[in-house]
Amino acid sequence: MPPEDARDPRRRPPGSHLGADRPRLLVVEGLALASPADPYLTLKALASYTGCSVRWLRDRLTDPHRPLPCYRLPGGKILVRRSDADAWLAHYRRVGSPDVDRVVADVLGSL
Repeated sequence: MPPEDARDPRRRPPGSHLGADRPRLLVVEGLALASPADPYLTLKALASYTGCSVRWLRDRLTDPHRPLPCYRLPGGKILVRRSDADAWLAHYRRVGSPDVDRVVADVLGSL
């Protein structure tokens, strides 16, 4: 048991307190991110994000070749994770004009 002087706050050295040598526990009541890293978007929010229309995006949900991945919630609400939309859109990325590539291939083929 510590000496009586250590328990009496008036007798401890200045700047020290009982339990100063113990690790401190940080309690976080709540956490809110200002901008979630990978949010779930409604079709309207996804339309704003991509610049595509809601109608066009809705048609892509049932595309037989490459459907847009989504979550259909009870009640009919449709959500799309932003990373899923980005990956889905990446399949449609093209570099250069397909017509220019075809013309160059035709010209080089005729030489």
